Amino acid sequence: MFWSISLVVAFLCSVIFAGVLIPQILLIAFRNSLFDIPDERKIHRAAVPRLGGMAFAPVILFTSVLLLGATLAMGNSTYLKELLGEIQQVAFLICAVTMLYLVGLADDLVGVKYRAKFIVQILCAAMFIISGVYLQNFCGVAFCDEIHPIIGSLFTLVLIVFVINAINLIDGVDGLASGLSGVALLFYGTMFYMLGDYVYAVFAFSALGAVVQFFYYNVFGNAEKQTKIFMGDTGALTIGILLSFFALKLCSHNRAEINDVNPLVMAAAPLILPCFDVVRVFMGRIRRGNNPFLPDKTHIHHKLMAIGMSTRLTMIVLIVVSILFTLLNIVMSPYLNANLLLLLDIAAWVVFNIWLTKAIAKRQR
Repeated sequence: MFWSISLVVAFLCSVIFAGVLIPQILLIAFRNSLFDIPDERKIHRAAVPRLGGMAFAPVILFTSVLLLGATLAMGNSTYLKELLGEIQQVAFLICAVTMLYLVGLADDLVGVKYRAKFIVQILCAAMFIISGVYLQNFCGVAFCDEIHPIIGSLFTLVLIVFVINAINLIDGVDGLASGLSGVALLFYGTMFYMLGDYVYAVFAFSALGAVVQFFYYNVFGNAEKQTKIFMGDTGALTIGILLSFFALKLCSHNRAEINDVNPLVMAAAPLILPCFDVVRVFMGRIRRGNNPFLPDKTHIHHKLMAIGMSTRLTMIVLIVVSILFTLLNIVMSPYLNANLLLLLDIAAWVVFNIWLTKAIAKRQR
């Protein structure tokens, strides 16, 4: 009961604190003309502040620490004992989140070269590995199970950088990145609660509260009334590193703890859509001879809008697709080999994109 109440309180407090902070960020942005200016590759047509992600890290950390202080003040040390048991990993997690938050903030304000961002992302991944949070088992994927720590560490570096940038690159339609991230945070928080990883459940639900409040301003805000705001790199990098950590942490559990569901499948399921999309986009850019890191309008949300969908409907469709991918992978995991399940996911994604390509061509004709 203690943890159930704690998670609800963490979520509500985070929503409230973000609701207080985001309007202040909007005020600062408009007073100092800190806007995301429209151009030929962007969908929005009005100048909108891009600093919504400034609220994420402060709100998440403040809520988590406030909950700790409040429980201690009431004479309950349950949260403290759980936190002390995870203190090394939590300490490195906070350091990594802080580093990427500051880099994202610098990028939103003055611009940071993508090479510098990659270096910081690699340093953050190294922190996770030092803390003991890294991929130690492929869980049958590629017909491998336990792997050497060096191989696991290298894969972890690649995966963390990959997931962070996948979240950043999917942020192209109002509510899409925050909606997909919100679904993933709800999933991870619930799983951590069920598995007894209560400290990480608190972090996940605190992050969910901040994302939900941002989603409201991003989707339902009005640029003319100065109530609309974008996540920016600050928010995308902060949420990306959190989701990377949560996914790796979930991988540390075994099948017996999660009703024979493959841990790697469960950890990756909420991230399938942004990760698959970034692979497809990068492969397309390389095939066309373009720099894979330079932006264009070939993401999945661009394709959906090219067949006539509104930005709102595009966001809803992709969030529903992500939820379906997550649920189907978890339900099918106990019955299907992980490699076969991966092939089915890839096949479904390819078929979906082929259908979209043909629909776009038909509409253009």
